[in-house]
Amino acid sequence: MGELIRLSNATLDRLMIDRPRYDRAALTPGIVHIGVGNFHRAHQAWYLHRLMQAGKAQDWAILGAGVRPADVAMREKLLAQDGLTTLIELDPEDTTAEVIGSMVGYIPITEGNGPLVAAMADPTIRIVSLTVTESGYFLDPVTKDFDASHPDIRHDALHPDTPRTAFGAIVAALRMRRDAGHGPFTGLSCDNLQGNGSILRQTVVSLARLSDPDLADWIAANATFPNSMVDCIAPATGPAEIALAQGFGIDDAVPVTHEAFRQWVIEDDFCAGRPGWDEVGATFSDDVQAYETMKIRILNAGHQVLANVGEVLGIETISECMAHPLIAAMFRKVQTEEITPTVAPVPGMTPLAYLEQVERRFSNPRIVDTTRRVAFDGSARHTGFVLPILRDQLAAGGSVSGLALVEALWARMCEGTREDGTRIMPNDPVWDALKRIGAQAWARPKAWIEQRRFYGDLPEAQQFAEEFEDWLAVIWAEGCEAALKEYTKTSVAERHAVNTG
Repeated sequence: MGELIRLSNATLDRLMIDRPRYDRAALTPGIVHIGVGNFHRAHQAWYLHRLMQAGKAQDWAILGAGVRPADVAMREKLLAQDGLTTLIELDPEDTTAEVIGSMVGYIPITEGNGPLVAAMADPTIRIVSLTVTESGYFLDPVTKDFDASHPDIRHDALHPDTPRTAFGAIVAALRMRRDAGHGPFTGLSCDNLQGNGSILRQTVVSLARLSDPDLADWIAANATFPNSMVDCIAPATGPAEIALAQGFGIDDAVPVTHEAFRQWVIEDDFCAGRPGWDEVGATFSDDVQAYETMKIRILNAGHQVLANVGEVLGIETISECMAHPLIAAMFRKVQTEEITPTVAPVPGMTPLAYLEQVERRFSNPRIVDTTRRVAFDGSARHTGFVLPILRDQLAAGGSVSGLALVEALWARMCEGTREDGTRIMPNDPVWDALKRIGAQAWARPKAWIEQRRFYGDLPEAQQFAEEFEDWLAVIWAEGCEAALKEYTKTSVAERHAVNTG
């Protein structure tokens, strides 16, 4: 390996890979993005970069932002390299890299979020986008209504000028814009939530109403919150990813690896304008829900089908889960018999064709997507991705045996140990409560699904409750692989005949 080139504006011309061909010094910000992780840089920031490479969207550059102390480290690393990121595409047949430059700054992270509020209050900012994870929107897990009881929400309602949350900062900035006679910006959620724009609207308007009902009415009447569906697997960055960047001669502290696939479907509802993302591959549609239902149910719920059993069996990555014959067979069976029947086709894609595409993507061994990352925040991901499918299957009189098994595997994982006796480290915002109930469910399986905050009235569905209890009993008595063998050895009809015969 030759001398590494430290990534910066000054060294771009020395790189041997594709890099910004536009004048970054001439870019001006039009977007504030809250939650600058790997996904954002591999996805939304890339689409904008492609427009800039074509000489367009020069006034839509991104200002990064965060509200958590943990965001400080990312800010320091990105600012040290002028906001540049090396993106490394890991196709099974090839590895390619490019440097993107659509981010031109990163707002200071302070208590009270004054700099963030001031930046969003500037009328040149026309979009505020977010990737703050599925659990970050202050929702009741069952009803999906706004949860006004959270301590941070109560703080922001009482102290609207010094907010703790991203949403409190958004409300404060919109208040300043209204008072100055400026129009609002568009709020654009890029998180994996069904109706993510509607949920963002609910959170922002509901929070505003707690402190300023007139402001809430103004936001509801004037701001827009388009729904969107986003998709690109971008694993966490560690030493191996940094070494990949070094293989291209680049010293990048925070490179991003990603698969050779991206999708972005967006409602065209932007109150203050938008970049022409559709010119570089994004899709604008009036029916985002159909696309996001397909993706959230087959891909996101599919991730939960794999990750929990992978954790319990000590399998480190999603591709390794797909290489495990029993896990792969379970994944295929629950998908074809219980998940895809709840999904409608979209233009150019049937549910089964999408499933086959997802199976290929998940099986790519070059995407080192860990089961731990995918299993993170299961309390939000199971309630958001898996349980709505289960409810639809129950309503339609369909099978829920596989989905009950998936929930039993989540309960087993949350007990906190693997089958080899090693400890599963905390991996959920409410891990302690999940671990306590997971231990109780060893002796009384139904204790798990009696967690009303997640399951609501589902324990009253006898079909689901009995299947869940049976599966968790098998898992604890004989192990996960025994349960997978039993589930995959027969069809649903055959298993039902055995159970009722």
